[in-house]
Amino acid sequence: MPETMFRILWPDGVEEECYSPSTVIHDHLTAGATYRVDDFGTRSRTALELAAQRVEAKYGFRCSSADAQAAKLASAIARYKPEETVICLSIQ
Repeated sequence: MPETMFRILWPDGVEEECYSPSTVIHDHLTAGATYRVDDFGTRSRTALELAAQRVEAKYGFRCSSADAQAAKLASAIARYKPEETVICLSIQ
């Protein structure tokens, strides 16, 4: 499964590089797009859940890195107001 890295810019100006074990992230985020924090949370959580499920279907176990990334994003999202924005800088 091809790993995919995506870089985001939080509302406070902090950049973060994030991991997905699958290219499914491309179906939920677009490089250069701006998302409300609440929408970004839904999109990233959905994409990482699907990615973890794809790994499980192929290898018989979930991707713990995808689950850890989803948890890290959820923790960060809780620090911001829902209407603030996150920019997806790149997806590679």
